[in-house]
Amino acid sequence: MELEEFVTAYETALATQNWAEVEPLFHEDACVTFSSGTVHRGKDAVRRAFVGNFGAIADETYRVSNVHWVRKDREYAAYLFDFDWTGLIDGEPAGGGGRGTCVLVKDGTSWRLLVEHLGPRA
Repeated sequence: MELEEFVTAYETALATQNWAEVEPLFHEDACVTFSSGTVHRGKDAVRRAFVGNFGAIADETYRVSNVHWVRKDREYAAYLFDFDWTGLIDGEPAGGGGRGTCVLVKDGTSWRLLVEHLGPRA
């Protein structure tokens, strides 16, 4: 999978709201910071956080746009992006968005997400 394909695969996997689809894209040492400020270190903690979100947000739509590659190397890459989401929380419309940063590492022959940091728009 090429780097640009990773971004699309990740966005598509998140849209399923199914951890089994998202899990193969994460590195074992992954660290994710949500825009709420919560930090999840290690793949198991990331799994718990994502499964919790999937359960709390019904009919979620998640979109990534304005991808800017900061660095592409043979072993790692980093990109910035905008994100937007909509869905239902407790049956009520909800949504949000912001800016994100991801660091990917090459794990054998596949790219894996090592770090994701989500924050507010500037």
